[in-house]
Amino acid sequence: MFDIERYLNVRSAHGVSVGPDGDHLSFLMDTTGVPQVWTLDSPGGWPEQRTFFDDRVTFASWSPERLELIVGRDRGGDEKETLYLLSVSDGSITDLTEHPDAKHWFGGWSPDGERFAFASNRRDQSVFDVYVQDRDATGSDAERVYEGDGWFSVAGWSPDGDRLLLTESHSSFDQDVYVLDVETGSRRHLTPHEGTVRHLSANWGPAGENVYLVTDRDTDTLRLSRIDLATDELSPVEAAGDDTLADDEWNVDGVAVDQDSRRLVYSRNADGYTELGVGELVAPGRLDHFPTPDLPDAVAGGVSFGPDGDRFALTVTRSDDTANVYVVDVTSGEATRWTRASTAGIPRDSFVAPELVRYPSFDGLEIPAFFSLPETDTGHGETPVVVDVHGGPESQRRPSFGRVKQYLLSRGYAVFEPNVRGSTGYGKAYTHLDDVEKRMDSVADLKAGVDWLHDHPAVDPDRIAVMGASYGGFMTLAALTAYPDIWAAGVDIVGIANFVTFLENTGDWRRELREAEYGSLAEDREMLESISPINHVEDIAAPLFVLHGENDPRVPVSEAHRIVEGAREAGVPVRELVFEDEGHGFTKLENRIEAYSAIVEFLDTHLAE
Repeated sequence: MFDIERYLNVRSAHGVSVGPDGDHLSFLMDTTGVPQVWTLDSPGGWPEQRTFFDDRVTFASWSPERLELIVGRDRGGDEKETLYLLSVSDGSITDLTEHPDAKHWFGGWSPDGERFAFASNRRDQSVFDVYVQDRDATGSDAERVYEGDGWFSVAGWSPDGDRLLLTESHSSFDQDVYVLDVETGSRRHLTPHEGTVRHLSANWGPAGENVYLVTDRDTDTLRLSRIDLATDELSPVEAAGDDTLADDEWNVDGVAVDQDSRRLVYSRNADGYTELGVGELVAPGRLDHFPTPDLPDAVAGGVSFGPDGDRFALTVTRSDDTANVYVVDVTSGEATRWTRASTAGIPRDSFVAPELVRYPSFDGLEIPAFFSLPETDTGHGETPVVVDVHGGPESQRRPSFGRVKQYLLSRGYAVFEPNVRGSTGYGKAYTHLDDVEKRMDSVADLKAGVDWLHDHPAVDPDRIAVMGASYGGFMTLAALTAYPDIWAAGVDIVGIANFVTFLENTGDWRRELREAEYGSLAEDREMLESISPINHVEDIAAPLFVLHGENDPRVPVSEAHRIVEGAREAGVPVRELVFEDEGHGFTKLENRIEAYSAIVEFLDTHLAE
């Protein structure tokens, strides 16, 4: 058996970008303990490390004309991203933004590689403006081309380099798309609508005459669509010769377009697994499919086209193998694995793949979940279970690799990962089933999941723990307070204990979006108080472990202190662990080792036979 440190040393290669020569790939890999930029020029070759920060690199994007990249980095998990220019030829790194107290969201290189765009809240912490900057300029040399009044991001430059595509997020389920004239600053609204409608993954089409995106306007699931810029008409993209794009059961959750070659890749989320479609736009609204890429059943994304559109790179991960970079031939579908991220000497065939199951909740709603059993299971009711709840809540547990999950399985724990109501991936109606006053219905889905586990022949019903991070931390605390008798232990990682104090203290730039999901302080304060675990802490009957990062900009560390203090006053056995150099989660290897070693020790203590 390998220890937790060995599992946490399993590497991940992701965030790929194809260089302007088509021969170089950049990607992020965490060999040093935090993700840094590496490059590679052949499949399976020896990669070269390019950045050496103490903190994580969040992305890297090649210039379309030069062997240089723009990379993002924050400090101590504070999510205040600084942009740097990295020259591959001489290794130099230049701070482009020089505003360490502000967020900078990269918006892409101009087609000629002379400029780049980004959105930032450097003027006002609560809103995001749009900037354009020369590649050899720094700091305040950036030109503010649009003064925002909300949460704006840049989706990319038009092929002629005169316009930017902007997305404004009103909530996780409501976005608008605009075209911004860089020279004049005039903004054109492409997606006027009533109610909440998602407009995601916006891309410029060939010649800048259309915008391609995914949207759930007039449908329950996201569909691949286009906006004709001559008429502003939005219509679905059709498939030439087949009807695969007419499938409304699953979301099309992303699209990438290569303007010059007219080639397009889209991803469909089918019960958590990625189905890729690849084709050529034979007309603005019509796609002629190529063969389906020869990739394993997995979760895949982050498409980056080569310069002539004949290949694209992407990240592929699955439950029983860590994330790696693949390159796909567009017309044949042949896929080549370029990276071999280390499994730290742990045999790949020892990793466990889950079973996709469904169970009925209190009102008959079917809840999907991934259930993984350890090899030690005998089927005689002896196996302890960790119910691992995803964050979000606008998120989905998918069959991707999890280091801690595989370690738990190696130690004889089963892992149950439910996608309770409110999860994405199952249509708009399902996602809204936990909104505002219906919040606790999703917690009841956890109780129904435990009922299902009680009926499973492998499970020991007296040894079930609940664990979650971020919103999953709230779900953990809520489950412990609402259904105290069914849990043997609980682990809350960067979780929300009190919705009122969370909304009062979260980053200014996030508050409006979070209120759209949870309820507003002005109108729903009483309801928010009633469902906050801190106000029911005396009901907790199981031992509790609370972990947090001191620099968390999303869920302030005060939430951890509140629930720990309340639990101690109520006589609940509780432990607290706070990392001074982390934010919303744990990114540094030494901290992850300490955190998850402590978590496993806690579970071993309280779920022992």
